[in-house]
Amino acid sequence: MATQSLPIVSIQPPKDVSMTEIEAELHQIWQSYNSDNDNGESPMATRATTFTFVVYEPEETQQLLAALGFYKGPIDGIDGPLTEAAIKTAQKAYGLPVTGKTDAGILDRLRVEQAKKRSDGNTKEADASNGQQSSSDSFRIADAIAAANPCRIIALCPVSGEDEGVTAQVSAYCPIQKQSHNTLICCEYITLQGTAEALERIGGIVSGLLIGGLPKFLWWKGTPDPNDALFKRLAAVCNSVIVDSCVFNEPQDDLLRVQTLLEQGIPVADLNWRRLAPWQELTAEAFDPPERREALKEVDKVTINYEKGNPDQALMFIGWLASRLQWHPVSYTKEGGDYDIKRIEFVAPDQRTIEAELAGIPTADWGDIPGDLIALRLSSTNLDADCCTVLCSETTGCMRMEAGGGAQACRIQQVTPMSDQKAEFLLSQQLRRWSRDMLYVESMAITTAILKLASANG
Repeated sequence: MATQSLPIVSIQPPKDVSMTEIEAELHQIWQSYNSDNDNGESPMATRATTFTFVVYEPEETQQLLAALGFYKGPIDGIDGPLTEAAIKTAQKAYGLPVTGKTDAGILDRLRVEQAKKRSDGNTKEADASNGQQSSSDSFRIADAIAAANPCRIIALCPVSGEDEGVTAQVSAYCPIQKQSHNTLICCEYITLQGTAEALERIGGIVSGLLIGGLPKFLWWKGTPDPNDALFKRLAAVCNSVIVDSCVFNEPQDDLLRVQTLLEQGIPVADLNWRRLAPWQELTAEAFDPPERREALKEVDKVTINYEKGNPDQALMFIGWLASRLQWHPVSYTKEGGDYDIKRIEFVAPDQRTIEAELAGIPTADWGDIPGDLIALRLSSTNLDADCCTVLCSETTGCMRMEAGGGAQACRIQQVTPMSDQKAEFLLSQQLRRWSRDMLYVESMAITTAILKLASANG
């Protein structure tokens, strides 16, 4: 489903500057633009004094697309419409399937083409002559963040190869708000590119670029490492560290790393946790009626189906459910097989035993989010208990859960997921809050206990 964006004014396309000139260049952008528009024909532009958003982007697609001339937006690591369009153009140019998504085929081809350009000495600089223009039907920015939340974005882009220091670019884009045509509140971009070691060396400079006295967010794309020097420095000065466990390389091990951060008092927000909100709300709602609240105590069987590949959503959901009902995990068994079955046994405060089964369902049509929940069932070995509840995101998921429900009559509800589960839209919501999510913290504590049982069992 396409997302309608606000029209964007490009005040300054990406421009190379030295590290010592970043603040001066940004100041000059606003001064020059407003001086050129003293006649009042164009709206005044001012930098947003809202918050600073730091993005650590280990993924190289945008960098390669820009180097090869397909992408002319700021390198921010957020897969927005402009990035998708650039990927489609590159795929078409190289005779690859046109999907608009990063895959091994396009990534390998981009690397090869970039290597050729470097070896030929023909690498061309990105076109910086876009001018100051407005467009109502296209993006001048690669993401939906700045349009909804104008701010200062600092993108840190590690590259492979020899350590040649850090290069810097600045740019500025302004969404046109309907309620205000006279003044533009604009987003500043600072893009820093170098090897991981080079970026680590300038950690102090990065900290100095954060706007003082305003909230600061760090989006660490990839696995956060509590021992990484740059991560530790930035996490210490930011109000919130944002991750997305759906992209973790080693999902279960990486969740344990997140728990380490939480135990260190670092305020972590997981976008994948936010994707569980519709499931949590419907589960709670199913037991809101007074006649069903007592029946909740009879639940002793939980089955969760998710898209095979990344079990983090399923693990966090069972962690949330157990934390709310005060279930304590006591055993973990992995059966594997086609469905990668995991069985977890809990003990309730009244010493009842609860059995949970997590099953990864092989699907032919993978969604954009690895490991999305498909269906879940709460039931009881007490056939007289009125607690059987089935939630599902698709009809086949409901049918599968009904077939395994035995003789109990189940209440069935279909989950309507959030209108858009993509990271940039969840980020837009997350950037409006930075308080510690205690529900997430408590749920992660149970999820971690489960994972430690799994580690103990090999």
